[in-house]
Amino acid sequence: MRRILIGLIDTILGWKSRLSGAVSIGRGSTIAWRRIRRAAGNALSVGEDSIVHADISFEETGGKIQIGSRTFIGRSHLICYRSLSIGDDVIMSWGITIVDHDSHSVDWIDRRNDVRDWRAGRKDWEKIAHAPVVVSNRAWIGFNVSVLKGVTIGEGAAIGACSVVTRDVPPYTLVAGNPARVIRTLSSPPEASAEG
Repeated sequence: MRRILIGLIDTILGWKSRLSGAVSIGRGSTIAWRRIRRAAGNALSVGEDSIVHADISFEETGGKIQIGSRTFIGRSHLICYRSLSIGDDVIMSWGITIVDHDSHSVDWIDRRNDVRDWRAGRKDWEKIAHAPVVVSNRAWIGFNVSVLKGVTIGEGAAIGACSVVTRDVPPYTLVAGNPARVIRTLSSPPEASAEG
C-alpha cells in the first residue's frame, strides 16, 4: 500500500518533468519524478535497469545529465549547469552532492549583486566557473561525498564516505579525505585489464 501511495504522489508531483519531453528513462529503470527540478529545456537520460532516488536540479536551460545502465543513486543531489555524466554499474550512496559549477564567482566584486539578482529571478553565469563532471563505469561513491566541478572519477574507483573530491581520481583506486587523496590501488577485473 505504501509503495502505491508513493507512486501516486510521485506521479502527481512529477507531472511537469514527465510532460517536458526532456527525460528519457530506459527499460526497467525507476526515477523519483517528483525530485526533478527544471527539466524543460534540458536533457536527462537514464539507461536500463537503474534506480535513481536523487534530487536532480538543472540550473538553466541547456544542461545535460546522463546516467548509465544498472546504476544505483541513493538519496543524493545532482546539480547541473551544463554537464554531468554517470556511467554504467555505478553505485552511489546517500547524501552525495555532485555539482558542475561554483555557483558563485570567487571574487566579491563579481558576486556582489547575487542576492539582489535572485530576488528578481535572474542569475548571471558569465563569471561563474563550470566544467563537466564524469563518474566512470563501475565507480562506487560512499555517503556524504562532495564531487566538485571538472572532476573525472575513473573506472572502478571507490570514494570513501564524507570525502571532498576536487581533482580527478585514477581508475581502480580508493580515495578518501578532504581533499580526497589516493589511499591505495584496487585490483581491476581481468576484462578491464585486458581492455586497457
